[in-house]
Amino acid sequence: MIKTSSSTKIYTTQFWLVCLSAALFFASFNMLIPELSAYLTSLGGGEYKGLIIALFTCTALLSRPFSGKLADTVGRVPVMMFGGVVCIICSLLYPLLTSVSGFLLLRLMHGFSTGFTPTGLTAYLSDIIPAHKRGEAMGMLGTAGSVGMAAGPAIGGVIANQFSLNSLFYTSSLFGFISIIILLSIKETLSNKKQFSRTSLKLKQKDLFEPLVLVPCIIMLLSAYAYGAAFTLLPDLGDYVGIKNKGLLFTFLTVASLAVRLIAGKASDHFGRANILKVSTMLIALGMLVIGLGSTPAHIMIGVSIYGMAQGMTSPTLFAWATDLSDENFKGRGISSLYIFMEAGIGIGALCSGFIYANNPKNLFLSFAICSSFSVVAFLYLMFVKRAEKITI
Repeated sequence: MIKTSSSTKIYTTQFWLVCLSAALFFASFNMLIPELSAYLTSLGGGEYKGLIIALFTCTALLSRPFSGKLADTVGRVPVMMFGGVVCIICSLLYPLLTSVSGFLLLRLMHGFSTGFTPTGLTAYLSDIIPAHKRGEAMGMLGTAGSVGMAAGPAIGGVIANQFSLNSLFYTSSLFGFISIIILLSIKETLSNKKQFSRTSLKLKQKDLFEPLVLVPCIIMLLSAYAYGAAFTLLPDLGDYVGIKNKGLLFTFLTVASLAVRLIAGKASDHFGRANILKVSTMLIALGMLVIGLGSTPAHIMIGVSIYGMAQGMTSPTLFAWATDLSDENFKGRGISSLYIFMEAGIGIGALCSGFIYANNPKNLFLSFAICSSFSVVAFLYLMFVKRAEKITI
């Protein structure tokens, strides 16, 4: 079903082009995040801050079964490209739809981008990289994404402060456009791909979830709650402690993630996926507590860095694990299942943390403490669930 290269070279030009496109794609929508909270408030929708991330992830979650099926039938590359097109269109529309309802509608639409492109990226990578190098390769792809996620908020903060929010939106669209241009030179790896038709969008029950990846999905759900909360609350926390460029918080987070991804991915190939996750889930718990107790910029940056390292360990390990466990002919379905649980965790974390916070800084510690507790549950699940202990690839 999948075209595989006979060459002994593992990291080909195709691999590096995919990584470059991924970096630009993630930079495209992440550069908007630090400014959206204040922008929504300026539109008169400050009470809806929790929906900034929640709506985005809701659409991503709902679209995962479709992107997984399309990646396994129509091809990996078209699925990747569709997400980039969504980024272009939505970023161009933000300056035009300036009501609260218009903004929230765009956040809902924008979620289709991450509902499609990452599924295609991960499935593509699983086609061209052998199993014994999969953790390392996922770490490299994650590193590329982290570069985009680190550079995006910093670039976005500078553009918004030095020029205008509209300039920021147009720059975001440009990054999405370049990511698509790069994908035009990528060779499809799905050999028996089918022509897209309306029936391609019809889902059967088996298309919704891959039971083989249940264990990593549960860990993803519990650990992703912290991600949704962090991206919802960090801008306001930055204001509260006096950090003017809120994008720096996200830069610290993603740079810390970047620093450990390659090592963590390779370590999971050697020591086992579950063993690495036991360490990373406890680091998430620690990072969330440090952030919640923080009262100075330095204190917050330390907590964000700890959490970033934990995230950098967790993500490539879970995706490599899910790919290991997936049916060889339906990798897209297995990967999309993991993404569904990720989006659910992020969305629930964003929505619940925004509700608990309620624009009251006194509630910040409770919000982050809850994130910590969910990560502790993930650790305990890995420790005591026999099924998880047996799967240590």
